[in-house]
Amino acid sequence: MLTTETHPLDVNVPDIQPDFSAPFFAGFQVIASYVLAGAMLVVLVMLIIAGAALAFRGLASDRVRTWAGENILWIFIAAAVLGGASGLFAWFVNFDFGF
Repeated sequence: MLTTETHPLDVNVPDIQPDFSAPFFAGFQVIASYVLAGAMLVVLVMLIIAGAALAFRGLASDRVRTWAGENILWIFIAAAVLGGASGLFAWFVNFDFGF
């Protein structure tokens, strides 16, 4: 009787490299980087306005201070999510913000 033994570590897997040479991919990177940079700038401005409204009493009206007090935590969360998303995107495709 003939027996053949196979070992699970004897498999030769070729080195697979992704091909990012699609014509639309460079345009997608630029558009995504502009969207992320624009959203981060908007959140930064909102954070500055909310922080200044809460820090300086006479700078903003009561309505703006109420808005800032209710939403500053959400602004911090949005900044963290956008920063994480742009960091992951930069790690995956190695982009700059296009500036």
